[in-house]
Amino acid sequence: MPIEIAEEPRPDPTEYARVPISFEVRSVMDVTAADDGGFTLSERAIDPPYVKDYDVLDGPETWAQFDLTNWGWFAAHRDGRRVGGAAVAFDTPGVHMLEGRRDLAVLWDIRVVPDVRGHGAGAALFRAVEAWAAARGCRELKIETQNINVPACRFYARMGCRLAAIDPTAYPTLPDEVQLLWLKDLAG
Repeated sequence: MPIEIAEEPRPDPTEYARVPISFEVRSVMDVTAADDGGFTLSERAIDPPYVKDYDVLDGPETWAQFDLTNWGWFAAHRDGRRVGGAAVAFDTPGVHMLEGRRDLAVLWDIRVVPDVRGHGAGAALFRAVEAWAAARGCRELKIETQNINVPACRFYARMGCRLAAIDPTAYPTLPDEVQLLWLKDLAG
């Protein structure tokens, strides 16, 4: 059955979090600077694998610390079942990733239920977020992930994003994780 994407009003955080964001970490991306000023990612297996759940540290219930008025919300459904969601931040004071710019949006969150991952729901949600941001005059879409989220790194590269910045010290309490910031050009 096809995936249906719909923009929605701000969802209840508990309901939104019913779509899990956790994943098993079996490998990490090692990041090195490239001669052209960019970055090279190389995958390295780890043992033992472990489960990472972003909602444990910073789940949807914490997002209310921001003024969510200018945020966009999307849901993915298949056969009447919610199988994914996405949140995009725009023109929001206090969201430092927005850099105070009105031509930048941040893909704050994207999630798909495990049994539907890899079947197009994430790509459909990403395209809806791109269109939403472009309709508001955004020239770029910024995405944060970590080197431990190899599936996300592959996904953002497939979606045409470029790795724009890394910060190995972004998470002082998680010294083994490196922040990766991706950009997608929306002007074009």
